Amino acid sequence: MLKRMLVIAGIIALAGCSQSPPMQSKAPLKDGDPVVPANYKAWPKMLGDVQRPDAKQVRDMYVDPFGNKTKAGGEFPYGTVMVMENYAAVARPDGTLATGPDGKLVKGPLLRIFVMEKARGAGMDVPEALRNGEWVYASYGADGRKTDDNLTACRACHLTLGAKVDFVQRYDEYFQKRAAQ
Repeated sequence: MLKRMLVIAGIIALAGCSQSPPMQSKAPLKDGDPVVPANYKAWPKMLGDVQRPDAKQVRDMYVDPFGNKTKAGGEFPYGTVMVMENYAAVARPDGTLATGPDGKLVKGPLLRIFVMEKARGAGMDVPEALRNGEWVYASYGADGRKTDDNLTACRACHLTLGAKVDFVQRYDEYFQKRAAQ
């Protein structure tokens, strides 16, 4: 009886192996693939209330806890996700931008959420002249829906920063802030 049960168990095990789907590798991430993480507001704030009067915006930037462990002067590891919220700067009736008692722009409604993710092999589908290491980008509206924003503009802006700062905006400012805490 025991021998028969072992034979049946062996047949079931072999049948299960032969019906397993082949290993599939996930294709490298492309621009538009990163998603807005549900919990990003609980992540460390990379920088807050970044003043952009030229764009009539105030920005808040977050980095996931994994990426937040990066040391100054180093590259962010694969798997790092960064989120940037773009808020409209409040305008006065005459069109000038309103400032608070601290002299900073007053944050208005959320306009966009941008996500930047670093993954092995990511972004290799774009022309080499626009590659930012292995970072890819995505854009979402205030409602959380993906937008059709031209992500080439993101790439072009980050490209000017270079590999020395891992193509990350305000890299030095971020690490200075962390060192001061």
